[in-house]
Order: sequence, then C-alpha cells, then structure tokens
Amino acid sequence: DNPQILILGSLPGDLSLAQQQYYAHPQNRFWKLLFHIYQEEYPVSYAQKIDFLHRQHIALWDVCAAAQRQGSMDTEITAVIPNAIPQLRRAKSTLNTFYFNGQKAQKLYDHHFEREPSCNCLSLPSTSPANAGFSFDRLVEKWKVIRK
Repeated sequence: DNPQILILGSLPGDLSLAQQQYYAHPQNRFWKLLFHIYQEEYPVSYAQKIDFLHRQHIALWDVCAAAQRQGSMDTEITAVIPNAIPQLRRAKSTLNTFYFNGQKAQKLYDHHFEREPSCNCLSLPSTSPANAGFSFDRLVEKWKVIRK
C-alpha cells in the first residue's frame, strides 16, 4: 500500500512470463540477493517472496509493458511500449526511490521518461545470469544500498 522503493527491470524473461512470476529463472540471483541483504531466510513459495516485498515496502515492475524480443536477452528488446511509471508514482506518493535492475532498464526508462528531481534513481548491476561478470558477493556489495 505504501511502497517506498520501486525496483524496475526491463522486461520479464520467457520463464517469468510462462510462470507469471518475477525473476523466475533459477539462475537469476534477484530473490537470493534480496533475502541475503535483508538477512531473511529464503522462502519456498512465490507468495512468501511477495509478502517479503510488502513488508519491506518494495514494489517491482518493468519499464516495458510490452515489447518485441527473441528469447530473453535484453539486447534483443525492440518496439517498446512503456509501463505507466509516472502515473504509478503520482498514485503512490510514498514512492521516492527507483532502482534499476541493470543498465538496460535504466536506459529504457531514460529513453521514455524524464527523471523527476524529487525521485532518487540508481542503476544497479543486473541480477541476470547473463551478467556473469558480477559474482554474487559483488552484487551484494552494490545492491546493499537498497537497505539504507
């Protein structure tokens, strides 16, 4: 009801779309990372993950409402129709910090929207398995900023 943080991805991957769950790919480190940073036990069910987000006042969404893409790689995203992110921010006045899960999400956002001075925005390294250059420990070091 009162999100303070919005974590924006680019567009859900094929597995996430098929399962109707954010970050469903088993090698995506998003959920493991968040639970590690917040020092909570990793849950079994998706419902428990969503409950965690509610307790932490974190909202998840994607910059793209729709797009064309072959496979799940962000580099293949074209024909973007963006989500109504500015309208969400107006509807949820407590939402004052955006974190981009990867550079593609940030670039898509900046292409479609102007940043508002009253909103803090920070691009974080992607949790995708395609970002193999970032170890889990390096991701933790960068992503722990969301707890501040």
